[in-house]
Amino acid sequence: MTVTVPDLQNPLNHDSARGIILIVDDNPANLQVLSSFLDQSNFEVWAARSGEKALQRLDHDHLPDLILLDIMMPGMDGFETCKHLKNNPRIQDIPVIFMTALSDTADKVKGLRLGAVDYITKPFQHEEVLVRIEHQIRLRNLTKTLIAKNTELQQVQTQLFQAEKAAMLGNLTAGVAHEVNNPINFIAGNLNYVEQYVQEIVDLLMLYQKHLPDPPDEIQQAIQTKDLSFLLNDLSKIIQSMQVGTNRVTEIVSSLNNFTRHREAGKKLVNLHEGLDSTLLILGHRLRANAHRSAIQLIKDYGELPLIQCYPGEINQVFMNLLCNAIDAFDEAAQASLDVQRANLPTITIQTRLIERNAVEIQICDNGKGMADEVKARVFDYLFTTKGMGKGTGLGLAIAHQIVVENHAGSLEVQSTLGQGTEFRIRLPVCAE
Repeated sequence: MTVTVPDLQNPLNHDSARGIILIVDDNPANLQVLSSFLDQSNFEVWAARSGEKALQRLDHDHLPDLILLDIMMPGMDGFETCKHLKNNPRIQDIPVIFMTALSDTADKVKGLRLGAVDYITKPFQHEEVLVRIEHQIRLRNLTKTLIAKNTELQQVQTQLFQAEKAAMLGNLTAGVAHEVNNPINFIAGNLNYVEQYVQEIVDLLMLYQKHLPDPPDEIQQAIQTKDLSFLLNDLSKIIQSMQVGTNRVTEIVSSLNNFTRHREAGKKLVNLHEGLDSTLLILGHRLRANAHRSAIQLIKDYGELPLIQCYPGEINQVFMNLLCNAIDAFDEAAQASLDVQRANLPTITIQTRLIERNAVEIQICDNGKGMADEVKARVFDYLFTTKGMGKGTGLGLAIAHQIVVENHAGSLEVQSTLGQGTEFRIRLPVCAE
């Protein structure tokens, strides 16, 4: 008796098929009976005569929806085959139903512990087989739907959190910028007049000294006591320092306004270096030395970049999240090993360059503690964090990944070696799609 086995390179294309069943059994009679019955029940049927052949056929991209697996087979038996199936991440979620004439509870428990979902006992009862298969395929489809919906929900939650965080930060910084902007403009505007008036008073004093070189003793004593020359010289320096300070505050206000621009009117042509510098200006206080570590050295290696079409507020948020992540890593490492003096100063390096005239690359690297492989594999996962309770939401890098990949059709990758540091690499198209 022969069994027709579909070629897995070109599997049958049944438009109305209810699913694909792979039957693994060394008995041709069993294969024939099950194949005929399942084919009549509108399933697409594949067959394999051994566990080894079943694993070979599962190397193809097209996979079955369920596997019927005989336990008693020569060579690799059903238990060993099931173990291989469940150890392969690509196929481990395919439900496995064991087929056996064994009724020993220990064998059933062993199979279930290996990852099987059910048992079918020989001789087969067609209606029972059909119900069990339909039940497991329905469960698998429901699971897939739940996973897809959960992923979709996570994306929506991330978007809402991102929008809420950006709006809150935007409102806060816009309010602070507005409140600071008015008085600083008043001070900056009046400093010019103060400098002019002081200079006129100094000129007037010089005229007095020129035409009245010998004032009364009381005035001469006051000039010596007050050190008039020092006062006049230092007053000019104080005014210059005040002008530098007001210019600095004006810079910070401008940077706050630039940083928080969030989808004002769609994508805009933006100078990424201005966004980076604005973000670094806001984070300046965190780069300074603290009680646990020395100041973080900043190295900027900016290439020549064209203007990039993007949402500037979102891209600035990516820069903020990645830089904060690097600073947090330095702080955590320093606090965890207070007695250990690091050989290298904490350093963050930012490099930018143009790639093939249609994309730009931004690399943000640190020489911190780095990541283990299992952390690196999940670093962009929703709600994943290695920080302690209350210190991290697990959303910063997930949001950064979503902004770059989904909102800007770019890529965000991480390279890290434990004990050597971490590098985040952002690639963005020059023009929006």
